[in-house]
Amino acid sequence: MNVTPKKQLGQHFLVDENLLGVIGRMAELAESDVVLEVGPGLGILTRYLADRVATVHAVEIDRSLEPHLQLGDGVHLTFGDALDLDLGSLEPPPNKLVANLPYAIATPLVAESIERLPSVELWCVMVQREVAERFFARPGTKAYGAVSVLLQLAAERTAFHPVSRTVFRPRPNVDSALIAFRRVPLPAGFSSIRTVVEAAFAHRRKTLPNSLALAGVADRKRAEAALAAIGQPSNIRAEALAPPEFVALAEALR
Repeated sequence: MNVTPKKQLGQHFLVDENLLGVIGRMAELAESDVVLEVGPGLGILTRYLADRVATVHAVEIDRSLEPHLQLGDGVHLTFGDALDLDLGSLEPPPNKLVANLPYAIATPLVAESIERLPSVELWCVMVQREVAERFFARPGTKAYGAVSVLLQLAAERTAFHPVSRTVFRPRPNVDSALIAFRRVPLPAGFSSIRTVVEAAFAHRRKTLPNSLALAGVADRKRAEAALAAIGQPSNIRAEALAPPEFVALAEALR
């Protein structure tokens, strides 16, 4: 069946099966795995996964793709926006997230999955290359931001693979990459840490105390006192703090 990708959904279908083996190795697939796939598109990756794991939860927003995704009892198909659905209620719960993620939702979905999908132990996702690089960017770099901090507190990177534009239809105007990372134990009080991190980066041109104050997390004096308690100057900016320092800052603000 011929399918025309929908521009309004930002669809770029994976069409090159040669990449599937790379995904399988990076995702460390096992027969007992329960995999969540968001944005299955034409089902090329879905079929590959279904042949190798126990269950695939395929979440797709475009109902016109349903004929491509009727792949048997091992594939549980759900239609809707992955950012709005209660993915934490999926049964059986997924232990891996393996997907060619739609560009528009890649960053918020990965960030949300840290807490919303506690059963997920390993991610292997295809995203824009600049997004993949942002996930594990180092402090002080342009790419470093809130998602970098949160992901590095929640996971460790296990693999990275650049992807050619030719594996998609239509060919995108940006480079892509596969990135895999494995969950590590979350620091205590992760939800409050997340609040501090997101507030800290909400106003990147401001000093950290000003950004926290503008976001309503802490007034300037309290933020300055918390920074002093962890040995940091009051004029520091969010991008200069390493992930463990945000944990200490959140603790000092409690």
